[in-house]
Amino acid sequence: MPPFHLAFPVHDLSAARAFYGDLLGCPEGRSSDEWVDFDFYGHQIVAHMAPEECSPPSANAVDGKNVPVRHFGLVLNMEQWHALAEKLKAADTNFLIEPYIRFKGEPGEQATMFFLDPSGNALEFKAFADRNQLFAK
Repeated sequence: MPPFHLAFPVHDLSAARAFYGDLLGCPEGRSSDEWVDFDFYGHQIVAHMAPEECSPPSANAVDGKNVPVRHFGLVLNMEQWHALAEKLKAADTNFLIEPYIRFKGEPGEQATMFFLDPSGNALEFKAFADRNQLFAK
């Protein structure tokens, strides 16, 4: 699968570097005074200075939880997901949705967690015990 590219607004590049670089372990690529590229597990994400566009996302109910409508993230393998969940808990991350198993016993059963970056961008990381369940109905 080819890598994706995603650009998103931030209110502070230093905070973005600390969150994406230090906490999530994403190496920094090119940058300027207005933006920073990060290697997001082999994908390119770009934090652009645009404080006026930083606002909390609205939410929809999914599996009894308020899932942020505007969000991005990755599907990890289960071992990576558990390691990231533990790292985020150890860093006292304020989860929008704590790490848990969603759709338990149903098609598409998945481990998931949601949290915000310092600019209010919502991220979801998920994993499947059986990756073939990614698009299961």
